[in-house]
Order: sequence, then structure tokens, then C-alpha cells
Amino acid sequence: MDSFAPDVKKGQKMPKRPLGNDSEPVDFKQEEKKRKKHTKLIKALGEQDESVKLLEDLVFGTENELVERLGVGSEEDSSDQASGDSEDESRVQCPTERKAVWEDEEDGVIEEIDMTHRFREDHKRSDAESRMSSQKLQNRLKEQFQKAMGGTPSWADKSLRKSRKKPDNDEEDDDDDEDTDLLKKTANYVGTSTSLPKGIIKLKKCLHGNNEKPGEDRLTTVQFHPSAQVVMTAGLDHSISLFQVDGKTNPKIQSIHLEKFPVNKACFTANGEQVVATGIKNKLFYIYDMMGGKVIPVPTVHGLNEQRVKEFEVSPDNEFLLLTGSSGFLHLVTMKTKEVVRSMKLNGSVCGTAFTADGSKVFASSEEGEVYIWDVRSSKCLNRFVDDGCVRGTSLAVSREGLYVACGSQSGVVNIYSQKACLQESAPKPLKAVMNLLTPATSLRFNSTSEILAIASRAADEANRLVHIPSFTVFSNFPMFRRKTIYRAHCLDFSPNSGFYSVANNKGHAVLFRLLHYKDF
Repeated sequence: MDSFAPDVKKGQKMPKRPLGNDSEPVDFKQEEKKRKKHTKLIKALGEQDESVKLLEDLVFGTENELVERLGVGSEEDSSDQASGDSEDESRVQCPTERKAVWEDEEDGVIEEIDMTHRFREDHKRSDAESRMSSQKLQNRLKEQFQKAMGGTPSWADKSLRKSRKKPDNDEEDDDDDEDTDLLKKTANYVGTSTSLPKGIIKLKKCLHGNNEKPGEDRLTTVQFHPSAQVVMTAGLDHSISLFQVDGKTNPKIQSIHLEKFPVNKACFTANGEQVVATGIKNKLFYIYDMMGGKVIPVPTVHGLNEQRVKEFEVSPDNEFLLLTGSSGFLHLVTMKTKEVVRSMKLNGSVCGTAFTADGSKVFASSEEGEVYIWDVRSSKCLNRFVDDGCVRGTSLAVSREGLYVACGSQSGVVNIYSQKACLQESAPKPLKAVMNLLTPATSLRFNSTSEILAIASRAADEANRLVHIPSFTVFSNFPMFRRKTIYRAHCLDFSPNSGFYSVANNKGHAVLFRLLHYKDF
């Protein structure tokens, strides 16, 4: 056994023999290197490298920032963070501005777009724009979108966002709060604007209002009931019909036949209980009492010296009928006693009349192109002016809210005035001259909110336009392009809350449209 023991000097300890085969020699220097390497590995696993720690801070932020970002921080965390600020300051500062991870070298290059392509030809303004920069094309598309939407939508315009009150110590930007609120909501982000946008009007063509009983001849009247969801039609087939309006089936309610009496005009009274109808050839007119189901003929009116009565207006207060006579005469007839109480006269022949919204004044236009304004109670002429540029007048309309007056002419031009200017100035200037009709403007009608003026001519097919107010521009998508739906318009009307629009045409149909911007009938 002594022969196998290693040589050991005096005072030197016997090294420990590693486990293994006793017959193999042991290299103590190699074992010492392995032991040191193993010690370093354990130390590396127990301690984190400073470069790795810095990389984690850059990507995830410090520990306190990560907890705060996840929203799980508490008051204790905030206090711990305050105590640990001194430790964070000793660390390497992270950059505050973030740079793009990757940038394309071609982003700064201005790209030229070929505008002769069939998908881009509509965006050109002239033949010279055969090529266009990408930025210019983007701006062009943005302009066309804003034109179609009637301006920049409120959800896309930062200046239109409502400012909210914030605490004095809150220094965040309002835009950040708006974006945060947007992400917290699940409602429809694109809401309906309260005002009607210009450019394109949202509408849907419905079944004809009188589909269950079309007129056998030209329709001369279409009018919506002032309070019920009902539309009335009348025409040269001697009939007056009432229909319920639902936009789908429009069922017929009632129809009456007036023997040998082609109807020139029919109109609801202000309370909606009666219908007044005039003919073409005589001064006889009828009153249809819808509540009692009676047709009352009125053969003569005391004090009325006229051979025939065709045109008339019902006052908004339901007190008077304004009958249009010959030689420029206008007659006020009481609804109760059916007698003339006042008469007014203008120079020339009357081509259009209208009451103001309160029924206190009467506007009348003559074929000579003059407009007269009378006081109903005193029959005094309050003002008189010449329609700007008009050679021969054809029609007149007054908005319900008392804001505008529209005058149509033989040339197709429709002048829109401020009603206030018409009352105060001797020569008012039109706010806009609408020149979209090429034939005489025979029918004019404002909607209930004074946002639309419907203009039409009975002299040509599809000669019907809707004018947006106050921009005074025509809606580009009405009437329908390359498709006849209206034909020759003889009468126009909007429902009480502008939900529907109807046109009486020469085919005996009351063409009906649903205006989608307005929610009520």
C-alpha cells in the first residue's frame, strides 16, 4: 500500500482524491481550473449583467414604469417609486424620443402618378394634368371627399371638438383625452349631423305615393297633411285621393270623384280638417269636409266679380283664402262666411302668391317681374321691388321660418332673397341666382327647416332640382343620372318634418322620395 502513496513533503497536507477509477492518474491543475470555471458560472447565474439590465429598461422601462403602465400601481407603489428615484438616477438615462424602427429611403422621393389611367381620369381638372405628384393627388381626393360630405366631418376636424373642463393640475393635451374617450366607447363614431350637408343628399326612391290609384290624367296637386302621415293627390281626372304614407305600400284611404270638375289645385286647410279644390273653367270651387265625409260646393262668393277661380292660397291661421283674380286682383275671402273682405291689386297679371309664416303679410309676384308685399289686416302695400334681372315672372315661394323668398322667371333663373331685405329695401339684391333650369321655373317649394329649396319646370322632363341652403348649391345626385323617374313636374311638396319629398307629374304619379337625413315624417 505504501508504494502507491504519492510523495508528500513534510508539513504538506494530503490532497483529496477525486472520485473515479483508482487506477487512473489525477491531474490536480486541471481539476483546479474546472473548479474556478464552475464558480464563475454560478456567480453569473446569480448576478445580472449590467448590459442586460440596461436593455430591459430600454424595452420595457424600469420596474416602476412598467407597473404604472399596466395600471396596477397603488399608493404604496408610488411611495416606493419616490424612495427609489435616487437609485434610478444612478442608472443610465433612457432616450425620451423614440425613433422609427425602420425607415424607407424612398419615402422622401416624390412619386409621379399617371393620371391617364381610366381609374384616375375623373380626378383630372384639365388635359394638362397627365401626371401628378402623389401628394397633390392625395389633396385632390381629400377635397373631393370634403365636397361630397359637405365639408370636413366633425369627427375629423380637431377644431370642432368640444373643449372640456379639466383640473388645474392636469396638463395633458385635450386631444389625448378625446382619443382615450373614443377607445372607451362602443357606439357609432360617425353620427348624423344636425344640419343638412351640401353636395350629395341621402335619399331613397319609394313606391309612388298614389300607387294604389294612379291618376288617369295629369296630376296637378300633391300635398302632405299638416299633422297626419297622409298625402293627397288631385288632377285632371276629376278625383281627389288620400293615401297613408309608409314608403312601402302607401295604402289608399279614400277617393272622391267630382263630376265634370277637372281639379286645377287642391289644398288642405291649416287645421287639416278640410280640403279646398278649384277647377279650371269656372268660379265654382269645392270644400271637402274630411271629418264629416261631405263635399260642399261653393258656387258663388259674395263680393267676388270673377269669371273663374283657379289659383288660391290658404292662410296659416286658417282665417282666409287668397283667391287670384284677373287683371292683377287678389281677393281675401273669409273661411267662415265665404265672402270677400278685402281686395288688392298689382300692375299686370299675378303669377305667384304666398303668405308669410305668421299669416300677417302676403307676397305676390307679377308677370312683369315685380314683387309686392301687403299687410293682410290693412291691405296696405308695405314694399314693392323689381326682381333682379327678371323679364317675366312665373312663380314665388316663401320659407316657413321667414328667412327667404324665392322668385322664378321665364328664363329658368330662380333668385333667392333674404325676406328681411325684401321688407326693408327698395331694391334688394338676391343672395343667389340659381341657374340650373333651362326652361321656365314654374314650381318652387321650401322644406320645413329652410335647408332645401325645390325648383322645377313643367316644360321639360327631369327638370327638377334640390337647392341646398345656405350654400345655395344644387345637390349633384338629384335627379337620378341617366334615368327618368320624375318626367314633367307640375307640383312639389315636402312632408311636415321633411322626411319625404313628392312630385306630381304628367303621368298621373306622385313620385315619392325618402330623405334619409330627416328622421321624422
